[in-house]
Amino acid sequence: MHLTTTLAPWSSHDTQLIIACLLGLALIVVFISVLKLAPFLSILVGTFAAGFAAGLPLETVASAFSKGAGALLGDVGIIIALGAMLGALMAESGAADRLVSTILDHSTSRTLPWMMALVAIVVGLPLFFEVGLVMMVPIIFVMARRSKQPILRIAIPALAGMTTLHALLPPHPGPLIAVSALHADLGLTLGLGLIVAIPAVILAGPVYGIWLSKRMQVAEPEEMGKLFSTQAGAAEAPGFANSLITILLPVLLMLGRTVAKLALDPKTFLFDALNFLGEPLVALGLTVLFAVVALGWARGMPRERVGGILRKSLPPIAALLLTIGAGGGLKQALVVAGISTTIGKIAVGTHLPLILLAWLVAVALRQATGSATVATTTTAGIVAPVVVGLSAAHNSLMALAIGAGSVFFCHVNDAGFWMVREYFGLQLKQTVLVWSVLQTIVSLIGLALTLVLWGVLT
Repeated sequence: MHLTTTLAPWSSHDTQLIIACLLGLALIVVFISVLKLAPFLSILVGTFAAGFAAGLPLETVASAFSKGAGALLGDVGIIIALGAMLGALMAESGAADRLVSTILDHSTSRTLPWMMALVAIVVGLPLFFEVGLVMMVPIIFVMARRSKQPILRIAIPALAGMTTLHALLPPHPGPLIAVSALHADLGLTLGLGLIVAIPAVILAGPVYGIWLSKRMQVAEPEEMGKLFSTQAGAAEAPGFANSLITILLPVLLMLGRTVAKLALDPKTFLFDALNFLGEPLVALGLTVLFAVVALGWARGMPRERVGGILRKSLPPIAALLLTIGAGGGLKQALVVAGISTTIGKIAVGTHLPLILLAWLVAVALRQATGSATVATTTTAGIVAPVVVGLSAAHNSLMALAIGAGSVFFCHVNDAGFWMVREYFGLQLKQTVLVWSVLQTIVSLIGLALTLVLWGVLT
C-alpha cells in the first residue's frame, strides 16, 4: 500500500521544515553525546530550536511541547510506573531467580542458549529493558559459570529476547506510544508482535550468539564477577508456578481482551469483563496487587518492606518518564509546524510503501537521537495523520514497523550500548558486534516480517 493522499506541491516552507528538523535533531545529538546533558533538557532545547527555525512563534512551541508531553504521559506514564513496581517485586522477592533456576534444571549444554532466550522472553514480558537487564545480568554470570560456556553464548540470547520485546511488544513504552498515536488495537498489536518477535529473537539471539561466541572470546570481567558471585537461596524464593503466573498475568489479561473483541458479542457480560480486565492500566494494576499479596504478604514479607520496594522502584524511572514526555513534546511541535504534510509529500515523491517509510523515519531518528522512545514517538506522530482509514491490523503492523526501525544499529548515543559494554567488560568494537549488530538483526527481521504480514492482510 502506498501513500496516495492528494497533497500540494513542494514549497520553500517544506524545505524550511526539513532543515528545521535536522537542526533540532543535530542539537539534541550534540547536547546528549558531546555536552553530556540530560536527554530531557537536550530534547527541550532541540524542540525550541526546531520550532523557531520552522517559523513558529516561541509561545506556540512552548504550548505544543506542554500539550504533547502531557498527552503522552497521560497515556503511558502510569503504566510505566506500574511496570517498574512489578519488576522490583519480581526481583526482590526472588521470583525471577526461581523461574530461571527451574528452567535451568531442565536444560542441557546444547539447549542452554535457546533456554536463555526463552527465559529472557518470559522475564522481559512485563519489564522495561533496563529493569530486565539488571535482573538478568546476575543470572547470565551464574549460568555461564555453571555451564562452563562462553559468556557471550549465554548473554546474547538474553539481550536479544529483552530488546526485541522492548521494541515490539506492549506494555513496553515504545510500542505503547505507537499504539496510542496510531489508534491501533493493543491486543492485536501484541498478537502480531509475537509473530514478528519470535523469529527475530531466534536469529538475533541463539543463532547469532552461538556464531559470535566461537569467533570472539570474552572473559568474565573480574569486578562484575565478584559482584554476582552469590545468589539468593532457592529456598527463599517463591514457587515456580507462583512466579510464572505473576509474570504472565498482564499478558494473559490483555490477550483475553483481544479474544473477546474477536469472538464475543459486545453486549454480553463476559465481553465487558474481559474488555475491562484487559485494559493495560487495569491489567498491570491488578498484577502489581497480585504480586504484593502472592510474592510479599502471603510469604511473610513485612508490609513495610513491600511498601519500601514499591517506593524504591519509582525514582529510577523519573528520567525515563521525563524523556518520554519530552519526546511527546518534540513530536507535537513538529506536527504543529506541519512536518506530517511535508513527510507525506516526500512519500508521494519517492513512492515508498507507507510501512517502509515509517521504518526508515524511525531508523533516521534513532540514529540521530539514540532514543528508541523519541524515534517511536516522533515517527508515530509524523505518520499518524496519513494512516487514517487503514484497518486495525494495518495500524498494528505500522506500530510494529516503527518499533523495528527504532532499534536499528544502536550505537554510542544509546544508553543500552554503554550498559552492555560495562556489564560484560567489552571494548568499543566488541560492543558494536554484540549490541549494535544484534539490534540491527532484530530491526531487519522485524521489517521483513511486517512487510510479509502487510501483504498477506492486504
